[in-house]
Amino acid sequence: MTSATTSISSERAVAQSPVWKTHTALYFASFVALGLMTAAIGPALPSLAERAQSSLSDAGFLFTSLSLGYMMGSFVGGRLFDRAKGNRAMGAVLIAAAAMMALVPMVSSLWLLIIVVFALGLAQGATDVGGNALLVRIHRRGVGPFMNCLHFSFGLGASLAPALVAQSIRISSSINWAWWAIALFTLPIAACLLLLSGPAAQKAHEAENGGRSNSALIALIAIFLFLYVGAEVGFGGWIYSYARAIGAGEMASGYVTSIFWGAFTIGRLIGIPIAARFLPQLILAGDLAGCLLSVAILLLWPDSIAALWTGATGLGLSMASVFPAMLSLAERRLTVSARVTGRFILGASAGSMFLPWLIGQLFDTHGPQSMNFVILAALVAAVAVFAIIIFHSHSE
Repeated sequence: MTSATTSISSERAVAQSPVWKTHTALYFASFVALGLMTAAIGPALPSLAERAQSSLSDAGFLFTSLSLGYMMGSFVGGRLFDRAKGNRAMGAVLIAAAAMMALVPMVSSLWLLIIVVFALGLAQGATDVGGNALLVRIHRRGVGPFMNCLHFSFGLGASLAPALVAQSIRISSSINWAWWAIALFTLPIAACLLLLSGPAAQKAHEAENGGRSNSALIALIAIFLFLYVGAEVGFGGWIYSYARAIGAGEMASGYVTSIFWGAFTIGRLIGIPIAARFLPQLILAGDLAGCLLSVAILLLWPDSIAALWTGATGLGLSMASVFPAMLSLAERRLTVSARVTGRFILGASAGSMFLPWLIGQLFDTHGPQSMNFVILAALVAAVAVFAIIIFHSHSE
């Protein structure tokens, strides 16, 4: 048996130990909480605007504040999780996030609310980096199915948040109980993580992985995630307005939006066994092909409601595994430290801010089809970057 085979077998044995199973379960629970936090602000926006005595357009700055905080949290989190004890750092940022979640419904000043939401974004960005980095530390080359499950957990939380906020408003005519419930759900997870030590940080080996080549590969993956996440968030954020603009009714437009995110969550669930059987580059190739086909359907039949449903469903299923598959591919090509993960999340966060903004700038002046053209351009560019990543990593 070769030393490489022995090393992989040893890693699998460690990852399957009861201790690491507990850690993995807590990371999954953390991402359910992260999904709940991230998706709670949208349905709560009218209530927050009313409480702050501001317009919806002014309250929309909360999204910008959250995104900026998320980006900075990704940057800071990369350094934090490479220096501090991983689980305890994760527990600390979750406690900070829970505190901000509890505070948001009680703030009546818009500017103070923007500051609190920025702090919430900081904690969320650090949590995102921490969950991804710590999972990779435990499972290493076998991280694929676990990475899909981690991001399925996020999708599960995100899909539950709107219903939780709606029920809170129905029962108490307030969003307070929904936000406080999410904070209370988060605290026990954080407490358990604070009691656990490890896992130890991975150290990059410049000679083994080629420090200069790694820098180029890290930049390429960050660019890929900028393009992909921008397309994902752009479509998810504008599909309701697009559906209304091409003639779908208010209820049908809402259902199409739900179909996209529902297919997205189901796709991540389906991706768990797929990631255990296939290499991440094969999964990415299939996902990107499905994305391009789905956008082509929307462009070829722009006025068809049936094409809208088909395209939205196809995009949700095809986009679901792209992010976790790319992180799994990165683990196979270089040492993924928390700082490296932070750069990936930073690229993704920048894309989630820029491309939806670009779609908004073009939507009124060039018509609703501008959404599809922006997403198509981003996906074509992502395919090109993916090809460069594969060529670059094979040529080392």
